Amino acid sequence: MSLETVAFLVCIGLFGGAWNAVAGGATLFTFPALMAAGLPPVVANATNYLAMLPSNAAALPAYRRELAGVGSAIWPLIIVSGLGAIAGSLLLLVSGEKLFEALIPALVLAATALFAFGERIRAALVDGLKGASTGLLLYAALFAFSIYGGYFGAGLGIILLAIVQIMGFSSFHVANSLKNLLATSFTILSIGVFGVSGLIAWPEAVVVMCGSTLGGDFGARWARLVNERYLRAAVICFGLTLAGIYIAKAFGLWA
Repeated sequence: MSLETVAFLVCIGLFGGAWNAVAGGATLFTFPALMAAGLPPVVANATNYLAMLPSNAAALPAYRRELAGVGSAIWPLIIVSGLGAIAGSLLLLVSGEKLFEALIPALVLAATALFAFGERIRAALVDGLKGASTGLLLYAALFAFSIYGGYFGAGLGIILLAIVQIMGFSSFHVANSLKNLLATSFTILSIGVFGVSGLIAWPEAVVVMCGSTLGGDFGARWARLVNERYLRAAVICFGLTLAGIYIAKAFGLWA
């Protein structure tokens, strides 16, 4: 990597880590930035998992008490979501570069929609499935959404939060601790799959990861001083613009 690329990726990592701490949705910035640095789409996606791992795992130490209170009920959630994540990561491997590149506009739009309407989707899921008579349906939903998490994953956190709340972990802090644990665990599993397959660009990942670690710490300290509503609006606008650019590229309207 050139010094210019290193500086660019460090800045993106700083920005993405801080943004995740304040509003979330940093993958919408870091994924295209890794492609702009010269990585192919599938490699950029795989590399982004490792690059943003610190921001996924940062909240776990603060939730030690909540996670300890859940006890052995954690393991079925980890196993089901982990199997889904591995399936999604393997799906990325076998689907190939061309299919993934063709799906990028839809994936970015899906991530933007989850970010924009996540709270409404969460509330609708909680209300619609609250009376589900069997846990099998909920575990099937967890598995299905975890496949998306292993394949691309942006914006998934709010759906994981809804599923664990429906499963009976009604306390927001307990549900949020489980959401962060599941996101971290299947991110690590996806990194394992991508690492063994040689898809991760390790130098780029480490550079962004260093930036995201510092940025996450900075963002956590200053998050309360920032108007989250404006930041969320900016993420949504950026996501829509990015999807539009990818669609234009797919139709040869953007160089």
